[in-house]
Amino acid sequence: MQRKHLIYVLLDGLGDLPVKLFKGKTPLEAARHPFMNKLAKKAKTGVVYTVGKGIAPESDVAVISMLGYDPIKTYTGRGPIEAFGAGMNMEKGDLAVRCNFATVDEKMNILDRRCGRSLTTEEAVVLAEAVNRGVKLESHPASFEFRSTVGHRAVLLIKPEGAKLSGNVSNTDPAYQRMAGLGLSLKEFKNTVIKCEPLDKTPEARRAAELLEEFTVKSNTVLKGHPVNARRVSAGKLPANAVLSRDAGSCLPKFKPVTEQYGLEFASMVEMPVERGIALLCGMDLIELPKPSGDLRIDYKKRAKMACELAAAYDVIYIHIKGPDEPAHDGDCESKKKAIELIDAHFFKNLKVDLENVAVAVTADHSTPCTLKSHSDDPVPFMISGCGIKSDGTRVFGERECSNGSLGVMNGQELLRRIFTLL
Repeated sequence: MQRKHLIYVLLDGLGDLPVKLFKGKTPLEAARHPFMNKLAKKAKTGVVYTVGKGIAPESDVAVISMLGYDPIKTYTGRGPIEAFGAGMNMEKGDLAVRCNFATVDEKMNILDRRCGRSLTTEEAVVLAEAVNRGVKLESHPASFEFRSTVGHRAVLLIKPEGAKLSGNVSNTDPAYQRMAGLGLSLKEFKNTVIKCEPLDKTPEARRAAELLEEFTVKSNTVLKGHPVNARRVSAGKLPANAVLSRDAGSCLPKFKPVTEQYGLEFASMVEMPVERGIALLCGMDLIELPKPSGDLRIDYKKRAKMACELAAAYDVIYIHIKGPDEPAHDGDCESKKKAIELIDAHFFKNLKVDLENVAVAVTADHSTPCTLKSHSDDPVPFMISGCGIKSDGTRVFGERECSNGSLGVMNGQELLRRIFTLL
């Protein structure tokens, strides 16, 4: 029997709710996506609670679950994963946090959590270098590295001298809350920078909170007077004058290697540091993507061709595509719809594989409803096509159509094993 292969695609923030602009359809249902629909017509479908019913997960928690791991048992915070994915050297007892450059007023009220999404990676690199030069931590003996990654995103790694730190501290970013160790997205929050507090009475947590709070205050002082921000304001753009942090951790997570978990060889094609970190920590081969061309049509076509070539060498190709999530966070339904159409027209159109031997599974890491502008606990659509799987009569790929699929309601942590059983 010929070896079966799987291309497993997670579209970031794909799930949504009906919106008035599309006459009660979701952006996915309103989008023109003939190539995904072509797969759907040959597929079995269902819906997935990526982490669990009632949980609006952050992307990292959701991805961990959708790869078959229990995030409650394995998760140590987004910060360590981002740091690892960014190539930073973290040791147990260091403190790592995921950061955003943000725009605040003089009273630290947040005007925009992402600087209007207009901060370039090049600007962020310059600002991060200024913070590294201009901030000195003095509340406790410690050094730090603040590294920008993509756009407004960054990572902070604090290394204590002579005493360890604990990741059990609160976020300064009010849009996310820590609960049972997991990072959860909030629907409602007060839009102001929160003081970092220890979440337990240990000296490690107290030290970590005081260092992170000191960094937050001092980085704001450096950033608000920086020439990059003066130029941005002159150009009518929002300044990147504050750093918001969330999901601290003081050690790397330990995942059972995917080859042991499933007995299969995995390759990953992912673009963001957190997804890179997860893939590497799970023992996947990380396939470096070509540098962005500035034209997603070109980039998606290249990725599709790479996936087709890799499918012959690996059992599973795990692909994460950012596209739909960002406009959803901005409440821009039309742009989310266009992002889905772009992925279909240039990625899925060029995903030319032999469906006799290669299955294609398509789903999301979480829902990001445009009406909420944040992640939600709504289930995401799922389909799997190819390798002899018989159609269950699904006509199009969409939330409501998939909710009537033969696979019913599934849990993210169990999804890959369910897929392998189907194959």
